[in-house]
Amino acid sequence: MFTPSQADVRRFFCSVYAKALTRQPLEAIETIASQWIDEHPEWHADFQNMEAALEKAYGVDDGHTNPFLHLSMHLSISEQCSIDQPRGIRQAVELLTARRNSLHDAHHEAMECLGRMVWESQRSGRQPDGAAYIECVQRQATRD
Repeated sequence: MFTPSQADVRRFFCSVYAKALTRQPLEAIETIASQWIDEHPEWHADFQNMEAALEKAYGVDDGHTNPFLHLSMHLSISEQCSIDQPRGIRQAVELLTARRNSLHDAHHEAMECLGRMVWESQRSGRQPDGAAYIECVQRQATRD
């Protein structure tokens, strides 16, 4: 399994942004990443300077969201839905999208569930609980 470093992730998003700006051909995963980058113009400046992006710290204490982590989560959810892994995630996100009338908003709510699943897995030392993740996304779809 490929486990990119923080620098790899930042280089990826910066290079996708640069390629999209100059209208260079994008690979399939880059196209998806570019679409999510377009949804977040507030972070375009973060993708313009790769050297600065590699050095910048995004701490919880400073009140700023880490755009690279955020976009990685969008990309993860997109990929999970494309292969329906964990099984049922596609339907859960589609339901949430229909309820919110926005794929973007649905992803943001699913991110809360994804983040919780990863945190609980790390905290407990157990494998991520895909069923709990899907249940969380389904619950999000039923709340107003």
